[in-house]
Amino acid sequence: MAKHTLIAYVEDVPGVLNRVASLFRRRNFNIDSLTVGGTDQPGISRLTVVVDTTEAGARIVEANLYKLVNVLRVDDLTHKASLTRELGLVKVKVTPDTRSQVLQLVDVFRARVVDVDEKTITAEVTGTPDKIAKFELILRPYGIAEMVRTGAVSMARGHEPVSSAPPLVRTADGADHGHDTSGISMSV
Repeated sequence: MAKHTLIAYVEDVPGVLNRVASLFRRRNFNIDSLTVGGTDQPGISRLTVVVDTTEAGARIVEANLYKLVNVLRVDDLTHKASLTRELGLVKVKVTPDTRSQVLQLVDVFRARVVDVDEKTITAEVTGTPDKIAKFELILRPYGIAEMVRTGAVSMARGHEPVSSAPPLVRTADGADHGHDTSGISMSV
């Protein structure tokens, strides 16, 4: 089992997220991370789903996502060169003696202080999921009062255009079949 990152381009209509989550529930897959946001194309949203499964399980999830009416395209970025980032907010307990130590650690991780009071410092950190986990681990001895993570967002590296429509399938006669992508092309 390994973490697989799937990107799904979906129509931005009510109920899509519920249908995607229900698919994972029905197939008994646990979603490790799920983020949803708009794209540069009106009416199209992008879901980044991280799931811990086998290669076969990832193929099953991808095939089943395509069966959902509002899913336009699914890409598995697991074995592709990609960028993955996450945001974390960490509220750390401080005393007059530990305040400067915590501020130094925030600086080492290139995090940003977003709130300070007499008993806590809240830092915002952006980076890979591993970086966020290390930041949490290093601050834990000081006492974490509260923490939240956004979940991963991923994008393929490079300049290859990505379309929100399913890829064309070339048949034995050499003809291309698929959805008309005019007006729905998205570049990364």
